[in-house]
Amino acid sequence: MVERVTVTDEAHALINTLKETHGPLMFHQSGGCCDGSSPMCFPRDEFRTGDSDFLLGEIAETPFYMAKDQYEYWKHTQLIIDAVDGHGGMFSLEGPEGKRFLTRSRVFTKEENAMLSAK
Repeated sequence: MVERVTVTDEAHALINTLKETHGPLMFHQSGGCCDGSSPMCFPRDEFRTGDSDFLLGEIAETPFYMAKDQYEYWKHTQLIIDAVDGHGGMFSLEGPEGKRFLTRSRVFTKEENAMLSAK
């Protein structure tokens, strides 16, 4: 089964560390400038999603949303959420850990696109 969003082992470990400190989490990627173009991690009950957001899937048992207008640009790709050294979005929970989440991507194959369209 093909997923629209996946996670690397490094990001999975960081998500688990953040869950221990903050409880249930969620991700949102808006596609705005600066911090908004990075995947942002929040406590699940502190960020409200709405009609302008699309649930891509879950990573590490954590929902991952994207702004619908950005989804239109990215829908042909699989997002791969990674964690690297550095500082990312100032509102994202991983900042104090000296890590930041990063979105990598790859284009879906024709077969994968067909599977996703059938859902």
